[in-house]
Amino acid sequence: MKATPVICLMGPTASGKTGLAVELVQRFPLEIVSVDSALVYRGMDIGTAKPGPEVLARAPHRLVNILDPEEAYSAARFREDALREIAAIRATGRIPLLVGGTGLYFRALEQGLSPLPPANPALRRELLEDARQLGWHALHARLRRLDPVSAARIHPNDTQRIQRALEVCLVTERPMSAVLARRRASRDDLRFHKWGLMPPERSQLHARIEARFREMLELGFEAEVRALRERPGLNLNQPAMRAVGYRQMWLYLEGAMDRQSMISKAVVATRNYAKRQLTWLRREPDLQWLDPASRCQRAALDRSLWRLLDG
Repeated sequence: MKATPVICLMGPTASGKTGLAVELVQRFPLEIVSVDSALVYRGMDIGTAKPGPEVLARAPHRLVNILDPEEAYSAARFREDALREIAAIRATGRIPLLVGGTGLYFRALEQGLSPLPPANPALRRELLEDARQLGWHALHARLRRLDPVSAARIHPNDTQRIQRALEVCLVTERPMSAVLARRRASRDDLRFHKWGLMPPERSQLHARIEARFREMLELGFEAEVRALRERPGLNLNQPAMRAVGYRQMWLYLEGAMDRQSMISKAVVATRNYAKRQLTWLRREPDLQWLDPASRCQRAALDRSLWRLLDG
C-alpha cells in the first residue's frame, strides 16, 4: 500500500509557521493539523498567538480549542488524535499539513511512543509537596540518583519533566531512560516530509519574540489571564499554565513582580523556549531548513509540494 504523505511545518515560536501554513492551504489541497501543546486549550487565545476566527475560517486548524485549561494533554493522546485527523483528511482527498513547534508531539507521531505508565495523581501530589518543602533542585538531585541519564537531559528548572521522570521511576521501579528505550513501532503507512522554519539571524527571531509579546499586551493578554485566574479549578501547577508568558503574567497579577519585570521575564522565557525548540529541531532527521523570507527557498518548497501532489 502506498504511504500517505504527511507534510510537517516545524519551527520555533514566532518563526512564521502559521502565516506560511495559511498561505499554503490557499494554493494547495492541504488541511492543517495543529501540533502545539498550548493551542489545544480554549480561552488561551492571545498568549498562545492562536489564529483568530477570520484566519480559522479561511484555513481551519484541527486540534485547536479541544480542551479546557484544567485538563491535561499528553503526547500519547496527541498521537491518537492526530492519526484520526490524518485519516479524516485523507478521506477527503487532501494532504495533511502538520504545523507547530511541539517537538515531542511530532516525534511521538512519527516514531511512536514508549510504554510509559499513566499519571498517578496521588504520587504527583506527594512530589509537589516534596517540591514545596525542599525545592525543585532537591527533586532534580533525587532524579540524578535514580536516573542520571534523564537528569542530565532535564534542566533543574523544568519542573514538569522532573516530576514526570520521578513519577515514572517510582511507579516502574526502573529509570525512565530505560523505559523510554523500549519505543513502540512507528507507522509505516505514513511518509513524513519535514521543513523547519528559521530566520538566518537569531537576532531576528529574538526581535520578533519581543515585538509579538508586546502586541499580545496591547490585545488584552492581561485580561485573558485575569479571566483564567477566576476559574476555580485552575492553578499554576497545571500543564496549561506552564505555557510561556502565562506563568509570568499570573505571578504579576498575584503581586509577585512589577509590570516591567513581568515583560522582561516573559520575553526571556520565550527566547529560552525557542532555543530549546531549535535544539530539538537540529536533532530531527531528514529536516529541510527554510528561511520564510527567502523567495528562492519558498519557490523550492512549492516545487517539492507539487512533486508530492503529482506523485
